[in-house]
Amino acid sequence: MYILSALILTIYFVIYGVVHSWLAGTSTKNWIRKTFGPSSDHWYRLAYNIFAGITLLPMLVLMAVLPGKLLYVVPTPWAWLMVAGQMLALLAAAITVIQTGAFHFLGLSQLVDPQPAQTTELNLRGFYTRVRHPLYTFSLLFLWLTPVMTTNSLIAYILFTLYFYFGSIYEERRMVAEYGQVYADYCKTVPRIIPIPGRRYIRQPQ
Repeated sequence: MYILSALILTIYFVIYGVVHSWLAGTSTKNWIRKTFGPSSDHWYRLAYNIFAGITLLPMLVLMAVLPGKLLYVVPTPWAWLMVAGQMLALLAAAITVIQTGAFHFLGLSQLVDPQPAQTTELNLRGFYTRVRHPLYTFSLLFLWLTPVMTTNSLIAYILFTLYFYFGSIYEERRMVAEYGQVYADYCKTVPRIIPIPGRRYIRQPQ
């Protein structure tokens, strides 16, 4: 029974990952632009975010309703420390979104931007000086600091971890194509998801 639950979660998540990677691809965006015209650049990011959020909800429902086995419950006060770590991870993720440009990240600024498809400034500040994908870093911290673990949540967290890792590779290829050697050199200096002491990006003086 638990194996069936894991299989259902995995199938749904694989479909989720494939669809969202396809929608985030440059070729798909170009097809949308060709089909609906340049005006699609104004609403595509916002529509993508809404679609991503809505289609994630069934995954959360499946985790809750599918049969699963309790693996562990971290006792207090250690559970409190883990929850505190989760809150710090959420705060850091929110700061990262602000550093990225919250309205642009959400797709709101593109609604009024006269040139929404124009390449934006490469953000290499804040947490981005330590890891290339800080949102993934803090999301994984939030997940794995959960003090109650079931077989369903374990499967889901493993799937999310794999998705973030392979998604980062796909995203970096797009970033290199967009920003060129500057981003390629940045990747050589800064670790992908796990920060390494002594490794950080230092902006060169203009």
